[in-house]
Formats: sequence, structure tokens, C-alpha cells
Amino acid sequence: MTIVRLVVGGSAEEREQAISRESPPGTKVVALLEGISTDSGLSSTDTLRVIRIAPGCPCCTGSLTMRVTLNRLLRDPPDLLFLGLTEASHLTTVRSFLQEEQYCGRLDLGPDVHCGHQPEIRA
Repeated sequence: MTIVRLVVGGSAEEREQAISRESPPGTKVVALLEGISTDSGLSSTDTLRVIRIAPGCPCCTGSLTMRVTLNRLLRDPPDLLFLGLTEASHLTTVRSFLQEEQYCGRLDLGPDVHCGHQPEIRA
């Protein structure tokens, strides 16, 4: 079963740096990211495959692209899949999409990775 971790917040570079930090050594990892490459240095290696899809929310404008890419990935499933999201407001919809029947038994949602400045919570 592939563990999926949603990477949200911050800039594209911050999300890519977080993926680099959170990738366990020796684990087959895929990072599915929206948009073009950044200066973070995140690139494919023997254990990390970086896939960039066209900009657009994966649950709205990029839904078809996301589904096709994800289904292709799962032919040879990674141990861990990072899914970079530019908009945290779509987390609920993306989680629902990843828990659809076609992914049951294939994907397991792990903890989210939050990047960048998090708003301070006051009592």
C-alpha cells in the first residue's frame, strides 16, 4: 500500500524542500508536483521520482490530469507519495478524491506536511 502525504502551504520551493527532508532513505518515493521546477534542487534520483504536472488544482481544473497520472503511478506503486498542493483550501476535496473506491486498498493517507508560515492561533 502506498502512503500519501499532502504537502501544503508555503512556496513551491518550500514544499519541495519539505519533501526532500521528509523522504526516508532507501524508500521508493514519488513526488507529484504542480508546475515548473524551482531552485530547491529537488530532482529524480534512484529512490525519488519527481513528476511535474501542469499548473492547476488537482481536484478542480487538473482533476483528469491528476487521475491519469496517479493511475499510471500505481501500476508500479511507490512506498510513499508526496502530493504538493498550492491551495490548502482544497485539502478536504483532495482527501475525498484519494479515498474513492478505486484507491481503497491501494492508498493510505498519512499526515500532512505543512510548509511556510503557519498563522498563530490565539486563545
